[in-house]
Amino acid sequence: GPGWTIRCEYNRLRYEPGMVGMALSGKDTGGSQWFVTLSPQPHLNGRYTIFARVTRGLDVAGRITQGTRIDRVEVLPFTPELARFDATQFVDEILRARFGMGELLVGYDHGFGRDRSGHAKVLRELGAVRGFDVIDVPPVQGRDGTPLSSTRIRQAVAAGDLARAADGLGRPYSLTSRVVHGDGRGRTLGFRTLNLEPVESRKLLPPEGVYAVTASVGGQRFAAMMNLGPRPTFGDPSIQLEVHLFDAEGDWYGQEVEVGFIRRLRDTQRFDSPAALVAQLRQDAEMARVSVARGIGLY
Repeated sequence: GPGWTIRCEYNRLRYEPGMVGMALSGKDTGGSQWFVTLSPQPHLNGRYTIFARVTRGLDVAGRITQGTRIDRVEVLPFTPELARFDATQFVDEILRARFGMGELLVGYDHGFGRDRSGHAKVLRELGAVRGFDVIDVPPVQGRDGTPLSSTRIRQAVAAGDLARAADGLGRPYSLTSRVVHGDGRGRTLGFRTLNLEPVESRKLLPPEGVYAVTASVGGQRFAAMMNLGPRPTFGDPSIQLEVHLFDAEGDWYGQEVEVGFIRRLRDTQRFDSPAALVAQLRQDAEMARVSVARGIGLY
């Protein structure tokens, strides 16, 4: 039925029906439902993000389609003063005084306020005194039976374990970047590539190497392979993001591409000649086609 949609990176994440029901219960309790976020997001302070792009509170708010479930979107400036709020201050001065909160859903490992002091036990005690309900949201289990978390997903990506990362996300791990002009070397080798501009430094990337990927650009999704890293055969130590689309022709300069990582094929290697590199790229392409064909329908 009518409700709200957040076009976020957790595409088709496997929520349990009961959790979704709790998240949409604001209207049923006679209250209004608000979406509250912070800008800039404090969790990016010194940490890597697993989102396809480095998002900010305003970006997230702009992706919400408002319907009968969301009455208002509120973006709080994450100021030094707000950063010093402990859980009690945040509840009293923000959630209660400004928003009149009557019910709060809390994840199993959630904590907010200074030093993440607002965990479930503290919030339940506050709720009993202040007169609001606290609902515990249980963890979502991965295929191996362990709780899913952003920490677990980051560890999987950093290790190049893309299957485990995809299990946590409910989709292939991805990055989003813009197509820029390159030096044309891929075309001369017979493997034309989309050269992508560098992503922000806080974006978590898998290890350097060659990958089987999908590439979504211009309203289409293609099977592809990607070089993530330097080009040692040509003496280029700079980190490159180069995507070769299979069975595709077009001019996508300036457009955004979302790259979904399916499988890591091999490490970055130096070859004795361009001809030796081309021979390896042909093998990579065959493996990438098979890997994408097997993995594209899993999520």
